[in-house]
Amino acid sequence: MNSQQFRKVQSIILESPLISALLRNWDKIALPDCWLAAGAVTQTVWNHAFGSPPVYGINDIDIVYFDASDLSEQSEADHAARIRRAFADLSVWIDVKNEARVHLWYEAKFGYPIDPYISASHAITTFPTTATAVGLQSRDGNLELCAPYGLSDLLSGIVRPNKKQITREIYAQKVNRWITVWPKLTVIGWDD
Repeated sequence: MNSQQFRKVQSIILESPLISALLRNWDKIALPDCWLAAGAVTQTVWNHAFGSPPVYGINDIDIVYFDASDLSEQSEADHAARIRRAFADLSVWIDVKNEARVHLWYEAKFGYPIDPYISASHAITTFPTTATAVGLQSRDGNLELCAPYGLSDLLSGIVRPNKKQITREIYAQKVNRWITVWPKLTVIGWDD
């Protein structure tokens, strides 16, 4: 990963009152193999690139973790409720998902099965676009980044499908929402 690109993303993220508040209090999350992932990270960078306020268009924050020792839906829900209480002052919904259990419900929701993930970073490699396949965590006061497809698309406002797991329809749904909020995005078609 390009260290200059990482420093740029880090600087943008730390300027966001929404994301920086979460990262400053990362110890309150207290989940194994845990990452702030996908939309809120990506959309914060897009907002910076397009001159929008840092929280513009951000509907939720995705926190993913990996705990194969407890695949219960109740445990995931309890963690989500605890984290929402800890960050009740944030203005957006916090979605918490145990990536170790995604394969248990994925087929019912999306119509096809997936293999179990082996870690949260493995799950991030399957996120719908190269720009959203990103995760951040605060570790010992330092920001760590998981960006399996690099940061070029993210920093350039390019939306490119990551066909590792999604369908054309899922990609189209994501793109249609995003281009209404961030019309300057460069969208790469499914077949391009």
